[in-house]
Amino acid sequence: MSRQLAAIAAAITMLGLVMLALTAPAHLSDAQRELAFAGPFAGSKPDGSPLAGVAPFGADQLGRSLLQYAQQGAAVVIGPAIAAGFFVAVLSVVGGLMRCVGDQRVDAAIQGFGEIVGALPRMVVILVAALLIPSNSRGLLPLALVWAVLAAPGAMDEAAAVAERLGGARFVEALRAHGFSWSRVFLYHIVALNLRPVVVRQGAEVLLQVTFLELGLSYLAVQKDQSSFTHSDSLKSWADLLYMGYTSIGLGMPTSHALVLGLALVGLVTLMAKATTTMVRAR
Repeated sequence: MSRQLAAIAAAITMLGLVMLALTAPAHLSDAQRELAFAGPFAGSKPDGSPLAGVAPFGADQLGRSLLQYAQQGAAVVIGPAIAAGFFVAVLSVVGGLMRCVGDQRVDAAIQGFGEIVGALPRMVVILVAALLIPSNSRGLLPLALVWAVLAAPGAMDEAAAVAERLGGARFVEALRAHGFSWSRVFLYHIVALNLRPVVVRQGAEVLLQVTFLELGLSYLAVQKDQSSFTHSDSLKSWADLLYMGYTSIGLGMPTSHALVLGLALVGLVTLMAKATTTMVRAR
């Protein structure tokens, strides 16, 4: 995939997912049992009247449009996932720039932070954090930021390794000797030209990880018929679509269209992350 095509794909997928999130209803529509299990290509009700309100993805077992599931799921995951990816990218930039400063105390502090945080079991920390959040304040954002902090040491180490290969402090001194300003040296020559591919890739990976984290936590909650740690009870996750779809395999329920929609939405997030990484790869 060329960089131009990747940029177009990243922009389209991100815009589509953000629009889904922004148009999400606060609650699902009322049940319309006559539309139960309506597929995306069903043309009419048994009495011949049109199937209004379930296009283009069909309906659930209560006749509610699956489009609302897609919208609410996007509202649950997209904002926190992007925030976590951006946070890791910023920390990665900090790790690379600090290596170029050449201060041994700063390097020691970053190394200590990485060793301590990197040794923590991520899922255990996430579950503890989820249990500490009050039930009336449930949301994915705090869990996403905790995950970003746990993922930061690896991202900072990789960015620091790239900066080290450039020459670290010697590279900065050489450019300064040629008359370049501090901002040009750090923001352009180091971040924009050299750290950008690593930083964006690390951010995209965390974005994907947070998406799958939300799906995993919500799927377990749906399976156990419990409240999710990642969103309020009035919202639905993409995990609801996946669970609804998997029942078509195990129980023979006519909900395979929900599985297709859920997997397609996860595929869109994956495509967005991959396209964003390809868009900024080194020449």
